[in-house]
Amino acid sequence: MRVVVGISGGIAAYKAALAIRELVQAGHDVHVVPTASALRFIGRPTLEALSRNPVTDEVFDDVASVRHVALGQQADLIVVLPATANTIAKLAHGLADDLLGTTILASRAPLVIAPAMHTEMWEQAAVRTNVATLVERGATIVGPVAGQLTGADSGMGRMAEPHDVVAAALAVVEGARTAGSLAGRTLVVSAGGTREPIDPVRFIGNRSSGAMGAAIAAAARDAGATVTLVGANLDVAVPTGVEHVQVETTAQLAEAMAAHAGADVVVMAAAVADYRVDEVADGKRSKESWGEHPTLTLTQNPDILAGLAKRPRSNLVVGFAAETETDDAALVERGRGKLARKGADLLVLNRVGHDEGFGDVGTLVRVLDASGIIAEQSGPKASVARGIIDTVAQQLAARTTTAASTEEPR
Repeated sequence: MRVVVGISGGIAAYKAALAIRELVQAGHDVHVVPTASALRFIGRPTLEALSRNPVTDEVFDDVASVRHVALGQQADLIVVLPATANTIAKLAHGLADDLLGTTILASRAPLVIAPAMHTEMWEQAAVRTNVATLVERGATIVGPVAGQLTGADSGMGRMAEPHDVVAAALAVVEGARTAGSLAGRTLVVSAGGTREPIDPVRFIGNRSSGAMGAAIAAAARDAGATVTLVGANLDVAVPTGVEHVQVETTAQLAEAMAAHAGADVVVMAAAVADYRVDEVADGKRSKESWGEHPTLTLTQNPDILAGLAKRPRSNLVVGFAAETETDDAALVERGRGKLARKGADLLVLNRVGHDEGFGDVGTLVRVLDASGIIAEQSGPKASVARGIIDTVAQQLAARTTTAASTEEPR
């Protein structure tokens, strides 16, 4: 496959080298198109050595072959990483004042963009509008994620890891099995981790970033569904084109999910606090008021998944189970037990730990129904999410076929 890798002028430009190497090692013909600013962050010899092809940023180089158009015409895939706010704006407005711009305008290939910028820039209305415009035109946006930025800054805007961008880009071309498979369907997915306040400063919570739920929302959107993401304290960007309902506590999450329980597919991917504090203090509790051995009285929160699954319904309810069990057989058995207790149709089972499962890391999941394991997916969360949505689409299709075959002939 002929892949054009565009690089714009941000500090994350050095990460493009890793993506180029991965694409080349996978057997793809890679052509790098940096902006002039990108070449101030990463050198042309490095890009040529890794891609094994000449690298230029000039529209007027190799004019005889009409290179500024030919690159785009011949591309099977275009990936821009990192994509700065400036490059995103130029692409959204169709500007073509450099080789990257002309290449993208001259191409009908899928376009994958990995934004990278400071948090304040990513949150600007102008940037969000430009991203939304590109998505409406068919571009796939990968990231950004929360993490260390330039200098001492930290927050949303860090470019997704190169391996994850490559996986998402290749999936656009090679893994389009789910394209349109949820057209006309509605899907609601919860994500993140609920927090139960102790006082105005402290809370009981968990390590969930919401990355998996957000990836499922994006995959369902790409499959044609109308998607609502109920986000509890998300540490990842909300996918463009997805309705976002923001919540904090388990009670708020339960209320929001109940309001959307009529969706064709309900996915409970959020990590829910099992308990809440009986008495939340109005002011910050001091060491003096708490003493050396403070005691909190907790009350069990309602089981949101079980409540959604056991209400009268005809939709598909999907639960998640994050377990620390290290033995595979025991892990699956725990998942089957949880599926039976909750009453969901499917359960996505994954192992978590101190260094496993949470945040911007790869993962392995098993999808269970009452009969046992029906699917297994591993890799970056974006590709795992597409596998889950593929399974959901297959389940919906099977239900439709079964319902049609059981109808009495007129």
